[in-house]
Amino acid sequence: MKVINLHQKEKQLIEQALLNNRQAQHQLYTTFSPKMLSVCRQYVKDIHHAEDVMITAFMKVFTNLNKFEHKGSFEGWIRKIMVNECIDFIRVKKNVFNHHEIENVILSESEDSFEIDTFSVDDIQLLIDNLPDGYRMIFNLYAIEGYKHNEIAKMLKISEGTSKSQLSHARKMLQQQINLLKNQQNGTK
Repeated sequence: MKVINLHQKEKQLIEQALLNNRQAQHQLYTTFSPKMLSVCRQYVKDIHHAEDVMITAFMKVFTNLNKFEHKGSFEGWIRKIMVNECIDFIRVKKNVFNHHEIENVILSESEDSFEIDTFSVDDIQLLIDNLPDGYRMIFNLYAIEGYKHNEIAKMLKISEGTSKSQLSHARKMLQQQINLLKNQQNGTK
């Protein structure tokens, strides 16, 4: 029963927000903004830019609220808008995509096995932040958002091979950074 009540409350808030009820819009923003800021932060290094992107994306959420069909989660729908806004921001502001076309990338098992259990969330975010923008974008879309390479290719207007290549390079860089951190923690470097 509790789940149904929560879902109905969210649905009522959405209906009120559709009627331009500012309190309902504010409540939706307050409910989802912390998670959505962290989504934006995964793509945009600078917290101030990430906040700007999030606010712009929320404007799109409220402008397009009538397009939400109550199929799937409302949070997932908002998240998709956030990710797309981050991609647009990076495209426009930074012109980042310096993709290398490599059609046949083979990921070895060692690339897939990161040993990050000993690192904090902040350490991991810092490692991801240190990736070049294009690598970070594809790593986030693939590893965090769960998109497939063909979906990423369509979103970013690149080839599937480029997506695979960028992910492979991102994983290699992360592995190198992890090894460096481990060596520093163990006092060997």
